[in-house]
Amino acid sequence: QGIKENARRRLREFDVGAKFSRLPLPGAAVLLPLLVRGGRLHLLLTVRAMQLRRSPGEVCFPGGKREPGDKDEIDTALREAKEEVGLQPEKVKVICRLVPGIDKMNHLVTPVVGFIEDTFQAAPNPDEVSEVFVVPLEYFIKPLNYKALSYKTSSGYLTRVHCFVYDDQEHKRSFKIWGLTAHFAVFLALVIFGERPTFEVDYDLDNLILSSENNFINLYASIHERKKSNL
Repeated sequence: QGIKENARRRLREFDVGAKFSRLPLPGAAVLLPLLVRGGRLHLLLTVRAMQLRRSPGEVCFPGGKREPGDKDEIDTALREAKEEVGLQPEKVKVICRLVPGIDKMNHLVTPVVGFIEDTFQAAPNPDEVSEVFVVPLEYFIKPLNYKALSYKTSSGYLTRVHCFVYDDQEHKRSFKIWGLTAHFAVFLALVIFGERPTFEVDYDLDNLILSSENNFINLYASIHERKKSNL
């Protein structure tokens, strides 16, 4: 219980609520499902089905685009998690929404963090998900196999892309976790553990709340400028 309580307390300090929800970008949300296993926090991830048009075979969190019936990003994330891995919304204890990201399609992607039971048995929808696995959250600040790629967004904004390779004993294979998924996982680990990672990050770690929001605002501004110049 202490692990969950501590995580909950830290996460609530970083809850952005609906602060960025009104930005004029199409909305999407992902669920970052946390569970405790063997006395350690773990994060549940999925592998996208190979027949999907976008990013087939890539590791991601359960999630997707906002639909007209969704009240907010929490609704979107929970609905998608149910559709993709059979996670019932009432089985998720939602803690907070963290600073959003912007994906390659210029969707505003809000990460929703929630606790699930470690007994949860995923039932992947084969049309969307080929595998489900868990990674110790600590791996995203103390990885064994990591590299950084620098990436220029279409608007010319230069950003660091984290790329992790995780060897999963249970599945007897390696998973590559990178891009926005890795970005959210790293931020979540920084928030909960409050420790310096073994690699460089684009945050002022002494002022994580402010610097994460500033980073996002700069990224958003660079995209918005580009939109204006395209008109």
